[in-house]
Amino acid sequence: MTVLRIEDIKSIIGQIQSIVSIHQNTLMELDSVMGDGDLGFTMTKAFNAAQEEAEKSEEKTPGKLLMRIGMIIARTSPSTMGTLVATGFMKGGKAIEPYKEMSSEELAVFFEKFVQSVMDRGKSAPGNKTIIDTLLPAAQALRLSVGEPLLLGILSARDAALKGLKDSTMMKAQHGRAAYYQENSIGKQDGGATVGTYIVEGFYQYILKQQHG
Repeated sequence: MTVLRIEDIKSIIGQIQSIVSIHQNTLMELDSVMGDGDLGFTMTKAFNAAQEEAEKSEEKTPGKLLMRIGMIIARTSPSTMGTLVATGFMKGGKAIEPYKEMSSEELAVFFEKFVQSVMDRGKSAPGNKTIIDTLLPAAQALRLSVGEPLLLGILSARDAALKGLKDSTMMKAQHGRAAYYQENSIGKQDGGATVGTYIVEGFYQYILKQQHG
């Protein structure tokens, strides 16, 4: 598989929705330790709406659909994480709007703009125990894989995101409710960083299934 077309993106949104839904309780549990406990609910609600939009959307290009998905998430889940994820989809989609399909280059650009917009909107940076700590390594891995088959790139991105999640667990939270816990946040898995791995995982699972028929 060398490119992603509009129908592929629709299926990937569905794949992410499935992963988030399956792990709703996990996100609830993680968020109850260092947050207000509703992350699983808000992310499930967001991606349920995103999947519904993807299924009925008449957008013709991946970029425009991803932008639309961002707008739906923003409207459906106006929480802190919902706003950051929505911004990522909108800005990432905008960056590849002119293209009718996504090669490894456009996939890298999408994730680069996604994570950059999250950093800008959240006024955060790598190392602060957030979604950035999983999405930035994934974007960097995709950049290094440009020109390779999509499966190799997204596999590298998935591995990088999971390593980022493991590394971030030992970081001290600097943003949001988790920051109140300071030293006590060290050793605890961050819900937002976990959401980042689920987004990458959705792309990975879909591309893997297509590759192996």
